[in-house]
Amino acid sequence: MKEKKQLQLAIGKRVKSLRESKGIAQQDLAAQCNLEKSNLSRLEAGGTNPTIYTLKRIADNLDVSLCDIVNFDK
Repeated sequence: MKEKKQLQLAIGKRVKSLRESKGIAQQDLAAQCNLEKSNLSRLEAGGTNPTIYTLKRIADNLDVSLCDIVNFDK
């Protein structure tokens, strides 16, 4: 269970970092992805386990690859 939470936190941090590096507000990205802002906020905080489909929508709207979201070495 600990590994799952660590993965969720890492993915959330990565999404937030990519979003901020592109200068996109959380509200704007949520709207582009057809998500509630609260859901995106929870995802970025590591409080949810996003589906691959959700991550793909986020990646597309950030104009990055899905691999960029799950590559934590960057």
